[in-house]
Amino acid sequence: MKILIRRAIISDLSELKELYQDTVLTVNREDYTKEEVKDWASCGNDIEHWSELLKEHHYIVAENENGMIVGFASVNDYGYMNALFVHKNFLRNGIATSLYKYVEMYAKEIGVEALTSEVSITAKPFFEKQGFQVDAQRERQANRLKLTNYKMSKRLKH
Repeated sequence: MKILIRRAIISDLSELKELYQDTVLTVNREDYTKEEVKDWASCGNDIEHWSELLKEHHYIVAENENGMIVGFASVNDYGYMNALFVHKNFLRNGIATSLYKYVEMYAKEIGVEALTSEVSITAKPFFEKQGFQVDAQRERQANRLKLTNYKMSKRLKH
């Protein structure tokens, strides 16, 4: 599958919100209860919050040959990855890996020493495959519920 990675723009927000919520409700359902994913997905309802995230983080999107956003990722100037999501219909096509490689390259370019993220149970194996280690297992507040996730990190070699 051929994809184009580009910087996210404000007009992408509704598509990012939809992709995020749909992914959480379907893909993450493998590792979380229906009630948990519903609560987690509701965290994406605030479009103003998405707008703030877009300003504070370096967001990138992966588009397929039809111009559809099939994944997105973000990292801030301190190496914190806030997001890495792939559309449910395009999993296991190398999209997450391509997005991750771009994020790591960008982080190295701006002098980040390590990448950190809060990773779902579902995403943990992917991050381990990229060389991340688990620093802590935690219960993090979504809206109403606390969900299990992992604080993970990876030192970058420059």
